[in-house]
Amino acid sequence: MTSRQARNEVLETAPTSADAASPAVPVPESDELPPYLESALASLISEWHDPSFTVTPELDSVTAARHFATRTLGGWDMGALADDVGLVVTELVTNALRHSLPPCPKAAERTSIRLRLLRQYSWVLCGIMDAASSAPMRREPDFVAETGRGLHLVDSFSARWGWRGLAPGGKVVWALFHVPA
Repeated sequence: MTSRQARNEVLETAPTSADAASPAVPVPESDELPPYLESALASLISEWHDPSFTVTPELDSVTAARHFATRTLGGWDMGALADDVGLVVTELVTNALRHSLPPCPKAAERTSIRLRLLRQYSWVLCGIMDAASSAPMRREPDFVAETGRGLHLVDSFSARWGWRGLAPGGKVVWALFHVPA
């Protein structure tokens, strides 16, 4: 998916007839994670986490988020992950912009979507936090529809992914990437 396609998806949120043909299925919330991943996820969602990027409801925010992620990986000497992480960031930020922002543009300006990255040894954890508490919805791939394949791409390009609700509201959708040997 190109940044232009991602920007267009953010702007075109009305479902098409093809979208209606493939029912969405909620993804179960992540639980029973291995201890290392549970600890990393807790660190990722903590208030004092760096590096962090705030996504704004603007046309270029998807591209800016992807560039932030790839620059951060380059600084960590993990450039081998840049393509996979960049693609997943594009999909997750696009989903957050499409599904978590309120319909009122003024309210959307005050809603925060945050991208955070956490590096541990030979892996990177990426998280997108937004204000919506609803589960991500996966659709069966429909090769005619213009949308609906994002979570399948996240599943394909990350080692593991999921989501978790946040208190007092909102959620984090996360993806784990292993550095190639």
